[in-house]
Amino acid sequence: MREPDSIDRGQLVVLRNRKWDGTPHWVVPGEYLGRDGFGHWIWQPEGSFVSKPGYGFYAASDALVMVPHSGNHVVTFFDELHPKDVEIYVDIATDISWGELHAGRGFEVTLVDMDLDVIRTFNGPGTWIDDEDEFTAHQASMSYPGPVIEAMRAEADRIYAAVRDRAAPFDGTAAYWFRKARA
Repeated sequence: MREPDSIDRGQLVVLRNRKWDGTPHWVVPGEYLGRDGFGHWIWQPEGSFVSKPGYGFYAASDALVMVPHSGNHVVTFFDELHPKDVEIYVDIATDISWGELHAGRGFEVTLVDMDLDVIRTFNGPGTWIDDEDEFTAHQASMSYPGPVIEAMRAEADRIYAAVRDRAAPFDGTAAYWFRKARA
């Protein structure tokens, strides 16, 4: 994954998800906060507009997206106001790449959403892998190659264990970035 050479705090970062067959999926804007040993942190304050074809909404809570330096995933950390009590939402993804927006107006991160998600809630039911049925259906309808299926399943299992066990950065690391964003 090629990362940006230089990016400043406050710059626009747009995450553009698509599916394996190229169809557009979620578009999520945010402001660049900084980087650490885990990845790049992007702030999405309450009221940010999030959309996908045919559906959009204004976020009901603050969120942070962490694009890791390596791996096949992108993490969203939510605050306690998330309407469904979600604390961590990890999209298992491939082809994660950075690019500059037109006329130097910011950056975009593009990725292929591979259906599987690892979710942890604040108060229960805990941690689980979601959308396994969608992953299975798309293996046939979108012709996922065998090695991709294996790699995405392995990544989902690896991330699930890390989130469940509260391994860094799923150990409260996001609290620092929430404080920094709100300062």
